[in-house]
Amino acid sequence: MSTDWAPDGADLACAFVRARTGVEEEMALREPRRRRQRSAEPGEWSGARPGPRDPVEAGSVLDGIVAAGGWADPLAVHAVTGRWAEIVGEAVAAHTEVTSFHDGVVVVRCDSTSWATQMRILSPALLERLATEIGPGVVTSVEVKGPHAPSWVRGPRRVKGRGPRDTYG
Repeated sequence: MSTDWAPDGADLACAFVRARTGVEEEMALREPRRRRQRSAEPGEWSGARPGPRDPVEAGSVLDGIVAAGGWADPLAVHAVTGRWAEIVGEAVAAHTEVTSFHDGVVVVRCDSTSWATQMRILSPALLERLATEIGPGVVTSVEVKGPHAPSWVRGPRRVKGRGPRDTYG
């Protein structure tokens, strides 16, 4: 058995701090402290029954942090946007995407006007599905938007007015 001390981790850090600050010499001059006797209060010792010092599951700790921060609703909605294809189906998800969520309103952008019309028709069923997925009252309405319309404001000889009368959602 070797008597050489090989510090590592926390011992190495403590030894470095003591050497840099000169605490080692100061500690040698003090008289050794007596150890305090621990009281036998019931909350301080661990026993056979559950107590405050028992390990806790990480999920319950995270749930408490989320609830204290008020992040439950936004996290639920982000979980839904991450699973959008699973919730609405592959065919609908190929033509739609969730663009934002604010004050209980989910904004869904569609890639064509026909898909926007279908989503407007399906929005009550989508609200029910979202209520079962993330809880009632989190999403209050679904706003469906069509594709981005092209800009007709180009060139020096632009005609005043609203541009072509095509439907873009």
